[in-house]
Amino acid sequence: MKILGLLLMAAGWGAPVEVRVDDEVCATYEAKLAGEELVVRVKLGKGWHTFAMDNALRAAEALKGKKALGMDQPTKVTVGDGLTLAGPWKQTAPTDFSKPELRIFTWGYEGEAVFVVPVKRVGEVGKIGVKAQACTASICKNIDVKVDVGTAGEKVEGAGLEVVRTN
Repeated sequence: MKILGLLLMAAGWGAPVEVRVDDEVCATYEAKLAGEELVVRVKLGKGWHTFAMDNALRAAEALKGKKALGMDQPTKVTVGDGLTLAGPWKQTAPTDFSKPELRIFTWGYEGEAVFVVPVKRVGEVGKIGVKAQACTASICKNIDVKVDVGTAGEKVEGAGLEVVRTN
């Protein structure tokens, strides 16, 4: 276990945080500073999915004023002490999981997703906060974790990332 931790730190990621439902890992979160960007990665367990940062806005637009029959929680990341945001968030382009016939509109990820934001260091960097929701076809798990931020990572290329919509 110590060897694995050393390999992860060498890659620039902070220690991973696993979120479990019973004995099953539904999501694992990691974070690192890559140059002047904060990178947050989620790896999802088999059969699990999570949601885009702008999921609520996308759903509201698709509903066109109608009431939703269900609403999945967006991913939210808060930077802790030592960092301030210096630009807009970007995210892996999400997949449309919507079921219009049920008036359910939602966008998200299976497998893995990355969230990236430019930051300025203003002190000692510690942890970030992640609030999200991970679901299978039958259950959902609300997530509220603190994630260590690693350093010395390489800059993330913008391919496949899109700016998180705010209005």
